[in-house]
Amino acid sequence: MNNPTIRKVPELNLEDYLAGTELEKQRFVDQFYAGLVDYGFIVLNPYQFDFNLVDDCYQVFKSFFKLPLASKQRYNIHDGGKRGYVPRLQEHAKNSENPDLKEFWHVGREVPAGHHLAEEYPANLWPEEIADFKRKTYALYEQLDQTALVMFRSLATALDVPKDYFEKLTRDGNSILRAIHYPPMTEFELPGSVRAAAHEDINLITLLVGATDSGLELLDRDGQWLAVESTPGQIVVDSGDMLSRITNEVIPATTHRVVNPSDDTSDRYSMPFFCHPHPDAVLSCIPSCHGTGAKYPDITARDFLNQRLREIGLA
Repeated sequence: MNNPTIRKVPELNLEDYLAGTELEKQRFVDQFYAGLVDYGFIVLNPYQFDFNLVDDCYQVFKSFFKLPLASKQRYNIHDGGKRGYVPRLQEHAKNSENPDLKEFWHVGREVPAGHHLAEEYPANLWPEEIADFKRKTYALYEQLDQTALVMFRSLATALDVPKDYFEKLTRDGNSILRAIHYPPMTEFELPGSVRAAAHEDINLITLLVGATDSGLELLDRDGQWLAVESTPGQIVVDSGDMLSRITNEVIPATTHRVVNPSDDTSDRYSMPFFCHPHPDAVLSCIPSCHGTGAKYPDITARDFLNQRLREIGLA
């Protein structure tokens, strides 16, 4: 009797794309695209990426989440979670009535005064209780923003669009660095709730720089849950709803979740970077994915995001 094929999220080396031969670059392009089509996820070994900064940011965010609730609530500005602190039990997955067992913080893009998006993007909040919060977290935001741009250039080649296609789509984009704290399960009495219920990301792609514990799972194409395993020094990349929409579902938005731990007393922290277009960008079917016709009408990134935020309880 033959053993079934063991499924595992593909692992890629970004050095192959940035410093490899032409053959290595093309192989990276092909494998990144295939990984998103087949799994919706890849595990990336980045190139010249400062993981000391990642460690510093984890310490910064851990310090913040340990503050008394009254202190944290000073940074909850009730703006639909666009910036600052979002408390426990506020967000839920689309079509789920049970809140996720988490709290989180958002760092968003900063634009100069007079910029046409200055009034649309709220100012970031910087907790005065935590030293170097702004410097370290925004430095990580910018580093992930640059890594995402490299991934988008690779994806543009695979999708047969100009290399700067996604660069134009995401220039001054509404991308978000989210720091998530999943408290110990002993602090909740909510049967039916999990740390993060099954959902798809809203955005184009997500870059997840490590996590302090396991628990991330994707829904594989055969309907089985598959653990997404990575080690320190790696980045998990996944495709979201916006990318699925513009590729006519050639690249699906893969359902994933964070399951509850076996140790009810353990915390979990993670830092996903959600790559968004700028609000006026039009999400339109890419020609190479058109097939027999576009499945979705054109929509601005702003309208799509607002629609989805309402569906998950943040607007």
